[in-house]
Amino acid sequence: MKRLDYYWYSFNFISILLLPVSALYCLLSSVRRLLYTTGVLPSYKAPLPVIVIGNITVGGTGKTPVIIELVKILQSQGKKPGVISRGYAGKAQSWPQIVNESSNADLVGDEPQLIFQSTQCPVVVGPDRRQDIELLNKQFDCDVILSDDGLQHYKMKRDIEVAVVDAVRMFGNGLCIPSGPLRERPSRLKQVDMVLYNGGDENDIAFSLQPGRCQSVGRDNMTAVELDSFSGKTVHAVAGIGNPERFFNLLEKYGIKVIKHVFADHADYNKQDLCFDDEYPVLMTEKDAIKCFKFDLANHWFVPVQVKFTSSAQTALQKIFNIIN
Repeated sequence: MKRLDYYWYSFNFISILLLPVSALYCLLSSVRRLLYTTGVLPSYKAPLPVIVIGNITVGGTGKTPVIIELVKILQSQGKKPGVISRGYAGKAQSWPQIVNESSNADLVGDEPQLIFQSTQCPVVVGPDRRQDIELLNKQFDCDVILSDDGLQHYKMKRDIEVAVVDAVRMFGNGLCIPSGPLRERPSRLKQVDMVLYNGGDENDIAFSLQPGRCQSVGRDNMTAVELDSFSGKTVHAVAGIGNPERFFNLLEKYGIKVIKHVFADHADYNKQDLCFDDEYPVLMTEKDAIKCFKFDLANHWFVPVQVKFTSSAQTALQKIFNIIN
């Protein structure tokens, strides 16, 4: 049976069948937001400026690499950012959790662990954003908070909202969950401070994902090779992310012949998932690799990506940073 998100990018029997549930979801989502924005339901105001980086759709839009790049930019400007995250699929028995060198991605979530390892900035994970912020503020000397997702977490007030949109997939069939990928209607984007497109042309407020040198997975001595060293070769490509096709397309642009292996977003891997009965190398995303270093693997590599903002996006981001200074 196909995953539900297979039906989100067209009008089909399944999406139409689920329309009554979708309509109810949209209604409840709108009412819930209204209750918070009008003060009927209370919202927590953090003692530090909060920038939410989220989206209005389910699935990967490139939000995590954007957060990593924003943290690095803020650090380069002398700021002390901290990150809070839900830690989706994390299996810790108690919350909130501080992410550090010794934490486990299986417990705190793959994206928070990746953010910490990429930036070394304070990261706190848990379902209660107020508790996350209070722990972050107590334990670390931060002056700005980035919320990984949380655009719909209206129990937390925010100073800045940045919505990340996939410029290729956009809003799918334009329907709310479960008929389509929308958490909120597209009109919600008129109310955020910045809409940042993953893709688009140079004149857009947008970014692209540029691959770096491939790093070995599961080896004591880390080695690195250029991605184009796999050009013309056949590889197994493993992706447990919101939009696996984006990763596969990236590899194919480099002339790599891809055998696709799609896993659920935030998949919990075992070694057998990553080993195949041939000599082809295995490439995976950095988000997947963060959970696979514990395995004894050979000829397995992750492909790191770095965000490259357009000049329009850089200008828009600086205006946002000026607001919180």
